[in-house]
Amino acid sequence: MTTNANLKALTEAGVSIWLDDLSRQRISSGNLAELITDQAVVGVTSNPTIFANALSNAADYADKVKDLAARGASVDDTIRELTTADVRDAADIFREVYESTGGVDGRVSLEVDPRLAHDTDKTVAEAIDLWKAVDRPNLMVKIPATVAGLPAITRVIAEGISVNVTLIFSVERYEAVMDAYLAGLEQAKANGHDLASIESVASFFVSRVDTEIDKRLDAMQEGHPLRGQAAIANARLAYAAYQEVFSSERWKALQAEGARAQRPLWASTGVKDKSYSDTRYVDELAAPNTVNTMPESTLQATADHADVRGDLVSGTAEASKEVFDDLAAAGIDLDDVFIALETEGVDKFEKSWTELLDTVAAQLEQAK
Repeated sequence: MTTNANLKALTEAGVSIWLDDLSRQRISSGNLAELITDQAVVGVTSNPTIFANALSNAADYADKVKDLAARGASVDDTIRELTTADVRDAADIFREVYESTGGVDGRVSLEVDPRLAHDTDKTVAEAIDLWKAVDRPNLMVKIPATVAGLPAITRVIAEGISVNVTLIFSVERYEAVMDAYLAGLEQAKANGHDLASIESVASFFVSRVDTEIDKRLDAMQEGHPLRGQAAIANARLAYAAYQEVFSSERWKALQAEGARAQRPLWASTGVKDKSYSDTRYVDELAAPNTVNTMPESTLQATADHADVRGDLVSGTAEASKEVFDDLAAAGIDLDDVFIALETEGVDKFEKSWTELLDTVAAQLEQAK
């Protein structure tokens, strides 16, 4: 375990530190193993953008691509083979963490093809395929919290598969995600699955909310007093919703059967606006039973100069709601903000997936 005081304080506040990055280079160089021992990292998340960046370093994957090209593998099959291999190897590196935490941490996330974000049936089929292909108990399959994604979450959980729900921006959608999770657990129990083996996190996006709302506030008034308040208030309201759902009678009945609470995961915690502290989405969102998945730059900044002051989230719902009342009064259309963010989020991942397809197609061609 790390000797770094800031990372230790964060862990002691109840936060699991996960790395928001994965590549063959991290695995083969021993960097991922070092982050576990030296930086208190207890999990990894990946997404289409992360893999597009990883696979653009052709040398790291050259031998495997050459082998797949010789076998006549398609672009889609090659991507599946390369990404599941990275996730499988990362899962093996985290296996000790997984076992020592009773399956809570030591998790590695792999996302379904983002082009399926609006197709429930195909998302379910892909999630089951990925679960079988990786074949590791500490995998989490990532499913976006789109309208079509919600029933997919329920159906995949019902199969006994651990799920990382991604691209959540609003508290309203987050409440629907928690409901989908509980419904999935109820079905999993009916299907004879051991509820204790199912783990889930709900990835609530943080910095992008400030980016979008600040842009709209700037258009109204330079240096608007509400700048930089929305994202933290939004996440704190999400945590209040989490506390409410996971103290309900419905939850207690599932908990008695061995079910685990779906933890809030703070995603997109790299700070986009340079005028803000680069650790603000770590410092201000420390709370029990949460995950903070950080790009390495944020992890390093946290280790170097974070200001961790324990739980700054519990009991802040009323003050956070006031922020949203003020934003609405200032003329910010919050429904429109969240629709724009979800649309942009899905589009960004689709664009990254297209880049990934193009990169791998070129690598296969070269290998031939």
